[in-house]
Amino acid sequence: MFAISSIVVREVRLALKEPFRISSGTIAERRVCLLELRSADGVTGWSECVAGEQPNYSPETIDTAWHAMREWLVPRVLGVEFAHPSQVFAALDRNVRGHHMAKAAVEMGCWDVAARHQGVPLSTLLGGTRDRVPTGISIGIQRDPDALVSRARQAMDQGYRKIKMKIEPGSDVAFVGAVRDALGPDLHLMADANSAYTLADAEHLKELDRFGLIMIEQPLDREDLLRHAKLQRLLTTPICLDESITSVDRAADMIELGAGRIINIKPGRVGGFTVSKAIHDLCQQHGVPVWCGGMFESGVGRAHNVALASLPNFSLPGDVSPSARYWERDIVTPEWTMDAEGMVHVPLHTPGMGVTVDMDRVDDLTVRHEEFLA
Repeated sequence: MFAISSIVVREVRLALKEPFRISSGTIAERRVCLLELRSADGVTGWSECVAGEQPNYSPETIDTAWHAMREWLVPRVLGVEFAHPSQVFAALDRNVRGHHMAKAAVEMGCWDVAARHQGVPLSTLLGGTRDRVPTGISIGIQRDPDALVSRARQAMDQGYRKIKMKIEPGSDVAFVGAVRDALGPDLHLMADANSAYTLADAEHLKELDRFGLIMIEQPLDREDLLRHAKLQRLLTTPICLDESITSVDRAADMIELGAGRIINIKPGRVGGFTVSKAIHDLCQQHGVPVWCGGMFESGVGRAHNVALASLPNFSLPGDVSPSARYWERDIVTPEWTMDAEGMVHVPLHTPGMGVTVDMDRVDDLTVRHEEFLA
């Protein structure tokens, strides 16, 4: 049993090493929402709300999530005894529609507290089976094909196991083709559209088939499983759904409709670890591979992603790049690193998420905070 006695919510600002552009906008600075949860017996756990500043990936933002946590979600866990962290999502979800990223932040923090309370690594509590997870990199939209080739070549030389290229109309076929031609047929490449296309672009998207991509991620609108199913029937390249998968039911619908063949599980997008595990298990039963996507997390959110990615059906490299990929300096110690084989090591020797929050740095970066007591 564990009970949460207090939660401190903080916003810190982290500047990216360089701006990152996708089809829906450019990110230069990350407003990071951190949660510090303390149990009644003095155990402290951490989590991160991955909502962005603008509602361009999902309807949520850091500000709507903060409001949801304050008004509806945090009060549901303070002072309440839970036998297992898998019970937390149901308490948060009851009669509160949406707000998955806010729910995930509270729920995943409870998982970290529970793991520390039991004296086990977070990955172990989740059911992880790996001590290393393969790592991919995501490259933003570049100014021209040559620039993309240069970035992809650098990533290949660094050992990344998968290279994801962001695309949009006008920056797609020629760009992807240039990378394939330059780096050879064996490199694991994928394209991510972030819903930049419609079904009217099907013939154009079919041109990507000749490049042997391992997947094309979220080509169409996040709400539209039917048209994704129609597009998948036209493509030989597997479609991977990201924004469309917000629950176990949506994953089941994708499988039933044939709207995709791969799922990117982001725990923040679906409401936390409990739903992520359920989607993972469903996909495993149906032979659908999954992988763990990233949301420009700090080292706290990355710790949670690495723990999740240690589950057995995460069979494709995830977006769990090392800290130095995005930040001059992270907010955890040790910072996340990648070995020469393109693998990130799962912390298995300390309870909880496996890294320590640098409180001096967090305090220096904090621009607002709010404390909630049972």
